[in-house]
Amino acid sequence: AYSFDCPLPNTLKYRNPITFTPIFAYLVVLIFTVPAVLGQYSSTMIKTKHQVYTDSLKQVEYNYIFPIFGQGAYEKGFDIPYPVGLMANYIWMDQNLVFDNLQLGLKTENLDIPLTDVEFIEFGENTNSSYAFNVRPDVWLFPFLNVYGIIGGGQSRTEVNLTTPFSLNSVVEQQLSTAGFGVMGAGGIGPVWFSVDANWTWSKPELLDKPVRVNVLGVRLGHTFKFKSKPERNIALWAGAMRMEMNSETSGEIKLIDALSAETWDKRDEVVSNYYDWYANDATLAQKRVADEVLTPIIERLDAADGESIIRYGMDKQVKEKWNGTIGGQFQLNKRWMFRTEAGFIGNRKSFLASVNYRFLL
Repeated sequence: AYSFDCPLPNTLKYRNPITFTPIFAYLVVLIFTVPAVLGQYSSTMIKTKHQVYTDSLKQVEYNYIFPIFGQGAYEKGFDIPYPVGLMANYIWMDQNLVFDNLQLGLKTENLDIPLTDVEFIEFGENTNSSYAFNVRPDVWLFPFLNVYGIIGGGQSRTEVNLTTPFSLNSVVEQQLSTAGFGVMGAGGIGPVWFSVDANWTWSKPELLDKPVRVNVLGVRLGHTFKFKSKPERNIALWAGAMRMEMNSETSGEIKLIDALSAETWDKRDEVVSNYYDWYANDATLAQKRVADEVLTPIIERLDAADGESIIRYGMDKQVKEKWNGTIGGQFQLNKRWMFRTEAGFIGNRKSFLASVNYRFLL
């Protein structure tokens, strides 16, 4: 599961950035600079269309429920975004995974082997590639604080490579559904805006017993370039970083035919031969006891080309690198429509986002 911070709103500079009361409004608007300031911050005070537009906001009576303190923001000359939005996202991601504490079991017509620790199995490079679509309703509770929900689905492909005691490749593709929520705070310093976004999602792949909780933290720093003739239109560019962490315990069941790649099935005789060679020449007595209990029955099913056998599995799973860098941009056509893209490419994780956001008053 992957998610990004909420739509970046439009903010304009007020006339006097120094004398500003009351204190609460000072904290809300100056320190946080009304949500995602998006860099609509200029040191020039020439009477441009933007300045006329800013002055006109001070005369507006804000009669809507959200955001709270919206009237105070308008009185200071800030153009706050429409408070309620609906965002549609497409997300692609590729990253490496680390597995530990493997457990295996087997279920056939004649066997019912529960999960058994197989600690001596070692993994090589394991990758996960996924894409997802999600919908995100959101609302600005305050001019500097946004909350949102996430619901969607997609597909995941995980490739697992065993290296010890024998080589084995497993490729699993499955559908997944996702739901969650998040919160974003935003502000500005001079011509630069910043945002900090955190969300918690639960993704349920079809082959896992329980949903996988994923926590994402996004930090972004950027600037917004205004269209001089159209105050509501702008382009925002930013750079940032994303941290991802998932709950480690994973368990499920999968048919043997679905657990192994086509390449592994094509050379199953070699895999079986390598297993028995390890068992006869390299395995310790303790390893042989575990192998007799669970590994040998699985290899026998592979040797018999019994793809209908059910493999039980459990493991601790985590992303290889929790942090990666991101860059992105957004085109705001007007206060209702915004279009965004963001890419992650610095670090082990690679990602791409494309989204469209529609906003309205409440």
